[in-house]
Amino acid sequence: MGGAKKKSIGSQEKTSTETPAADDKTKKGEKKGPFKQKQRSLIVIEEPQGLKTIKNMKPITCQALAKLMGVKISVANSFLRSLESKGIVRTIGGYSGHRIYELGSVEAVQ
Repeated sequence: MGGAKKKSIGSQEKTSTETPAADDKTKKGEKKGPFKQKQRSLIVIEEPQGLKTIKNMKPITCQALAKLMGVKISVANSFLRSLESKGIVRTIGGYSGHRIYELGSVEAVQ
């Protein structure tokens, strides 16, 4: 109760003469330019190069592989999943998106 304080004459004059630049600003929900689609990553790890890197690793994780190969984690993860489906590596632990792999049989690698 009581309401807001009455503004002084000087502040009333300032708010009444708004600048025309305020109308040019975009509203919060509006977008400025045309819609740009995200580019899909076409980077893949070549199997011989990836296997060479994996042979030197003790715990094989997608995060470590991505760091060593210089690619995104999603690319390294898909590479490890493809190797797992071929039987080259197998899951030994981890949970959710943090799997730990080890090399499978020696015959499958060569």
